[in-house]
Amino acid sequence: MKRRDPGHDITVIDRDPPGSTYGWGVVYWDDLLDILYRNDPDSAQAVRAGSVLWREQAIHVRDDQTAHFGGYGFSMGRAALLDVLSRRASDLGVDVQHGREVHDLSGFDDTDLIVASDGANSRVRQLGNHHFGTSVTLGENRYIWLGTDKVFTRFTFAFEHTSAGWIWFHAYPSVAEKISTCIVECQPLTWHGLGFDSLDNLENLRVLENIFTRLLDGHSLISKSRGEFARWSRFPEVTNKTWYHDNVVLLGDAAHTTHFTIGSGTRLAIVDAVVLAQNLYEDDGVDNALENYDAQRRAALRPIQAAARTSMVWFEHADRYLDRSAVQFAYAMAARHGLQMPWRYQLHLLTQVPTVRNIRRAIDSGQRWWRAARRGELAMALPSVMTAARGTLAGDTRNDTI
Repeated sequence: MKRRDPGHDITVIDRDPPGSTYGWGVVYWDDLLDILYRNDPDSAQAVRAGSVLWREQAIHVRDDQTAHFGGYGFSMGRAALLDVLSRRASDLGVDVQHGREVHDLSGFDDTDLIVASDGANSRVRQLGNHHFGTSVTLGENRYIWLGTDKVFTRFTFAFEHTSAGWIWFHAYPSVAEKISTCIVECQPLTWHGLGFDSLDNLENLRVLENIFTRLLDGHSLISKSRGEFARWSRFPEVTNKTWYHDNVVLLGDAAHTTHFTIGSGTRLAIVDAVVLAQNLYEDDGVDNALENYDAQRRAALRPIQAAARTSMVWFEHADRYLDRSAVQFAYAMAARHGLQMPWRYQLHLLTQVPTVRNIRRAIDSGQRWWRAARRGELAMALPSVMTAARGTLAGDTRNDTI
């Protein structure tokens, strides 16, 4: 909004102190970088510079079975992402206030628009719950969001069988290549059977480290973030019949949630912000802008939330497929959103051949370069690329480019 019209008087209120956030990392793909570069190249460049590139996905089942998916993505520490966005907003003249709680809206009577982006348990949304038509449905599985000091270079799924049933994690690099995000999930019977409902925080970690010791290579799991231990949860699927009422509008998880197995939460929140800002820029009044924003984003979210719901339910019954080989199980996981053409299974089998994976990696690298050039990323990064090139010509191979 501030870039579109510097005349706007915008205040961002964050309940947390600077650099503080729950969780570890976020994952995203090229499409988010495309959106960011179109809307604010400066913050987009900082986000990309602070991100880690991961290539391919590995699916481990039982002791020694591994299947592979192609593709690539990016991940970044949550605190680093918040820092980039906060500094950029401040540089543009936005008043960013940290460490301030908002218990009600009584102090904002002269505000034209209040954007509630305070998460799935949004306090602002709850103040007018009956106006938004909020519905919250909890998933069956239990999950806990952890970090680990093992560096995963791929997006990794790992499924282990225990005396109480199956338990799994998915992990990806997140913080400057030194810490990885590790989300552990299991069905309720397994959760109760392993005693997680009665163990304290440290005992929980020790049990999980023992279960996943082979795939963690003896590394530790990390629970504490902002001085608090991570807790087991059930995923809340949040929907709203409308995303605005009077001068209050919902954004991100306050308006909608999508299950973490499709990795879209951060992207969707940023797209919400872009669409809201654009409608406020184009429309004559706030009312028209909110009406258009609501219609556009809720329509766009319906298929995404449906896919996320399908993914969540599939993982709630993942044990139905875990008697298969890793390759067959991985294909079932990839096909969880709907029927696949028969040739896709043949392509999946080819992906398990190392030579084919190397070819796919080369194709992905070319695609990544092409998309980076198309959105202007390479042009903005040209000085550092040239510096790296000169260093390489001089025999210094420490500097890597994109």
